[in-house]
Amino acid sequence: MPKLLTKLKKNKTQAKIKKPNFYEVILLNDDFTTMEFVVKVLQLFFNMTKLTANKIMLKIHNEGSAVCGIYPYEVAETKVLQVINFAKQNQYPLKCIMKKSI
Repeated sequence: MPKLLTKLKKNKTQAKIKKPNFYEVILLNDDFTTMEFVVKVLQLFFNMTKLTANKIMLKIHNEGSAVCGIYPYEVAETKVLQVINFAKQNQYPLKCIMKKSI
């Protein structure tokens, strides 16, 4: 009886890495929060220079909102909560939201 050679197929399993969804963190304009406080928030929580923070603050003031950063879900959620809590502690009604990035 002839020897049967069997070929073992090597299972090539490749883990498909799914890129995380990113979210935009957006500050909204209001009539009570001072411009200086918004600049402070941008510097403190989004690591912006004073010049960049001033540009973003003016965009928020003139257009009603501006994207402050784009992060994975957990980081974006944390940033939003930090900004809201900091604003409340300082008695400002500053609103911060997150929206899924395109």
